[in-house]
Amino acid sequence: MIVVFGSINVDFIIPVPRLPRAGETVLGGDYALLPGGKGANQALAARRAGAEVVMAGAVGADPFAGLALDLLRGDGVDTRLVRVVGGPTGCAAIMVSSEGENTIAVAPGANASVRSDQVPDELLCAGTTLVAQMEVPPSETAMLIKRLRTRGGYSLLNLAPALPIDIALLGEIDLVVANEGEAAATGSDPAQLACRPRQGLVVTRGGGAGDSPRWSKNRGAGARSGLAPGSCPAPGERRSRTSLPGPRRSDSHA
Repeated sequence: MIVVFGSINVDFIIPVPRLPRAGETVLGGDYALLPGGKGANQALAARRAGAEVVMAGAVGADPFAGLALDLLRGDGVDTRLVRVVGGPTGCAAIMVSSEGENTIAVAPGANASVRSDQVPDELLCAGTTLVAQMEVPPSETAMLIKRLRTRGGYSLLNLAPALPIDIALLGEIDLVVANEGEAAATGSDPAQLACRPRQGLVVTRGGGAGDSPRWSKNRGAGARSGLAPGSCPAPGERRSRTSLPGPRRSDSHA
C-alpha cells in the first residue's frame, strides 16, 4: 500500500504567449480550473499505475474542495485521511507560455494544517510505502517519516518546492527525488547528498523531449529493482533505482 502525505490544491491555469516580466501584464487565453497539488498528483499517478493508495491531506470547507478531490475519488484513491478545515482549499496560480515554460504561485490554505497524526499507526508497517513532498509543513512530514522508519516501511521524498531541510533527516529516507535547483537548495554537493538517503538520490532534468533523471547513486548492493506497490524490502535490503521521468513543464508544480 502507498500512503501519500501531502498537498491538495485547485490549479488556476492561464495560457499566455510568453511569461510576463516584472510589472508587466500579458493577455492570455481561456483559463482552466483543475485539481492539482503535488501530493494529490502523486496519489493519482500511483493509483493509475495500479497501486492501492491512501491520501492524507486537508481541504477547506469551500466550493473548491469538491473539485480538488473529484479525480482522486473517481479513480479510487482512498481519501478517508483527508481533513476538512476552516481555511480555504489550497490554490496554485499558474501561467504557462506557448513554449511550455511556467511560473507558479501557491497559496497553501488548508495544506498548512496537515498533521502527521492524521495517519494512524496501523497504516505504517513493513508493507507501506510513504510518498511525500514539501508542500505541507516539513516538520510534520519529518515526524511521519521517522514513525514509518521505526516500523520498517519504505519512504520517498520529493524535495519540491525547494525549502530548507534537516540534512540528517535524509538518512531516514529511502529515496529522494529532486530537480537540479532543489538539490542545490539543500546546500550540499549533489554527489555527497546522494550518499545520505538509504537508497539514493534521483535528480530530474526538466521536461524537454528526451529528458530523464541525470543520475542517482545507490548505496545498497544486490537490491531488487523498482518500487513494487504494496511491498517493502526485507530488513537490511535496499532497492535499486527505478527510472523516473522528468516533470512536464505545464504541471511541474505536481
